[in-house]
Amino acid sequence: MHPVTSIIAVVGSATLLVACTEQGADTRPETLPATSATPGELTLQVRSANGISAQRLIAGEQAGSLVISSEGIQLLDSDDKPAATALPGYYDALAVHQDAAGLIAASHDLQRDQPVVLRWNAAGVAAAPEYLPSTGYPLEDLCFYQDQSNHDYLFLIGEEGLGQQWLIGEQGATSRLVRNLHLPVGAKGCAVNTALGALFISEEGIGIWQYAAHPETDSTRSIVDLVQPWGTLPEGPEGLAATDDGLLALDTGSNSLHRYRWQNQQWQHDSWQLTEGSKPEQLSARAVDDTLQVLITDDNGVQLLTELTGVTRPANTDSLPEVLALSQTQPVPHGGDAADDPAIWPHPSIPELARVLGTDKRGGLGVYDLQGHELQYLPVGRINNVDLRKGFTLGDQTIDLAVASNRDRNSLELFAIDPASGRVTGLGDLPTELTDIYGLCMAQSPQGVVYAIPNDKDGRFIQYRLDGSSGQITAKAVRQFKTDTQPEGCVADDARQTLFIGEEGVGIWTLSSAEDQPTELAEVARVSELLHDDVEGMAVYQHQERPYLIVSSQGNDSYVVFDALPPYAAHGAFRIGLNAGQGIDGVSETDGLEVSSADFGAAWPGGLLVVQDGRKRLPEGNQNFKLVPWQPIAELLQLP
Repeated sequence: MHPVTSIIAVVGSATLLVACTEQGADTRPETLPATSATPGELTLQVRSANGISAQRLIAGEQAGSLVISSEGIQLLDSDDKPAATALPGYYDALAVHQDAAGLIAASHDLQRDQPVVLRWNAAGVAAAPEYLPSTGYPLEDLCFYQDQSNHDYLFLIGEEGLGQQWLIGEQGATSRLVRNLHLPVGAKGCAVNTALGALFISEEGIGIWQYAAHPETDSTRSIVDLVQPWGTLPEGPEGLAATDDGLLALDTGSNSLHRYRWQNQQWQHDSWQLTEGSKPEQLSARAVDDTLQVLITDDNGVQLLTELTGVTRPANTDSLPEVLALSQTQPVPHGGDAADDPAIWPHPSIPELARVLGTDKRGGLGVYDLQGHELQYLPVGRINNVDLRKGFTLGDQTIDLAVASNRDRNSLELFAIDPASGRVTGLGDLPTELTDIYGLCMAQSPQGVVYAIPNDKDGRFIQYRLDGSSGQITAKAVRQFKTDTQPEGCVADDARQTLFIGEEGVGIWTLSSAEDQPTELAEVARVSELLHDDVEGMAVYQHQERPYLIVSSQGNDSYVVFDALPPYAAHGAFRIGLNAGQGIDGVSETDGLEVSSADFGAAWPGGLLVVQDGRKRLPEGNQNFKLVPWQPIAELLQLP
């Protein structure tokens, strides 16, 4: 960036623009020639040397300006005169964002070496500045993002391949680190396209990368464009600006402007040569109807204004309604892909004393209360799925029995749950005939016979009848059935003697859970636009009028609800979003889940859904389980 600069952001009801100008440059009122991939589409005009009038031309006469100058961050009035100094000091970057609550700005305080967030409410009243912790590495750029639920985030882009995503608190609330980012070492600029949910990063000498902006995503990236000869950029991108239909980029070394539009699932590219001898540095853009207004600032502070036509906002086909978790468990003790499957144990007389059992497939079983506190951890090995049934006879006593699939020994891991206190005790394990045990569920007949039904990665299911009358639990295989490809999730509807099983890449099947019935599989649902592979966790909600089947549609981080009776009509899908007020992150990559319609107290009207969270954010950490009340789900999907 030029050593003597003023960075200007227009504020007001219009889209906010940012530009960089050198103070004291001369105005050159002339039209500049340009070449275009679409002849006649691009016309560049010099509008101002100090940048203020050009900014106001784009933003409208009602807008003021936010300026970085030698005085600090300043507010300009409607006549472009300094009205107040919002924050004195020295700064080298500026991002602005406007939402329903007011205006948010972010910059980098060079003296403190800290990012700073400024807020103004809708009436223009400023809040105290909020300083974020120093990143510990040099910052190159920062940019805002707003998700579909109107949560505001700030990306901090560092030059050493590191970055951060922060959840920006509303006025009076503290911002919180959501996740750390791993970016190109030569990252220079960033821009966010909200419609595409895309974070764009320019890498010096390499090209432009696209990342998912939503925090409940991984850090995989895709190429937008590379430098020649691998791509179409002559030398390398510098400034970036998001547009409604894609992205604009400045190639500083070649004095060219590049436009990328996302159409038909691919990037359409156009480019134009700018004025010979100029060196474009900063770029801003906004859409007015179907026209894109673009502001370019070169290294001499001259601002160039142009318009591009044919702006089409891409449809957001991935938007689903959200519910919120009210609590979350402590993270499992092992890192990586560890937490997997929960089970819910309702207390027989005190709803608030219910327990959640959660597997840690790298070490054991956790036991949690409804506030998410870990009460017990049983280090019994790599257990994958867990289920439970009440009223199991073990010798001369009655226990509640939990069974899990143990991948260390291809066995059934057994646990006794004290019916009065909910305390869990290990009972050892029983061998199975499976060679690569994976998922598991339990079933109970009308006569009280309890079954454990584990499956193998090769598609085999074995139904074991469990008997504890002798005081020792035994398991007898009573039938087998098979899917063509890998299964995992399964659940039994004991009231109707029905078993549902999930074939991860194919769909959902059903058959009777009775040991003497045929094992032919009947189709419930196939992988589709609604149900995405992998088909993972499954559970049955016992409504008084009809049962519902809830399935983890892992491929798009959602949950699909079906009738659990033929013809298995689908009621729709939902996601579990960020609960900013409680500091609970959203949910993604869910493996296992469980649901219950039992009474869990006033905080859980209608019952409880527990899901495994594959990506722990806010802050990042080991995986855990999220607890969601059923009533908001029923209201969202208009379930009886």
